[in-house]
Amino acid sequence: MQSILTTCPYCGTGCTFYLNVKDGEIVSVTPNEKNAVNGGKLCSKGHFGFDFVHHNDRLKNPMIRKNEKLEEVSWEEAFEFITSKLKSTIKDHGPDSIASFSSARCTNEENYLMQKLMRAAVGTNNIDHCARL
Repeated sequence: MQSILTTCPYCGTGCTFYLNVKDGEIVSVTPNEKNAVNGGKLCSKGHFGFDFVHHNDRLKNPMIRKNEKLEEVSWEEAFEFITSKLKSTIKDHGPDSIASFSSARCTNEENYLMQKLMRAAVGTNNIDHCARL
């Protein structure tokens, strides 16, 4: 059995726990009692919600629709596709035709980068977040 310290993926709080891995598969989770954020406590999702990691339906590679069918592509091709679509949309309809939605499941740093991308690279303030008041 191997224990791997990681951060919970279910929200941006920053709780940490140990993934208990046997033969390359997660078998259980143990809270990190030394983490000041969660003090050894986990919500039910953090404690029991690790099944998605090995689920058969989980996407592991980017996909692009080609000829009415989704096909796996490299990360480079996916990023080039996204970049070209953003550029053509900005050229044809202006930067305010694009918006972003972010999530509380992301870290503060990831949410900061999303808004920075939208404001600095795209040129819009059309940004929203699921946790706003």
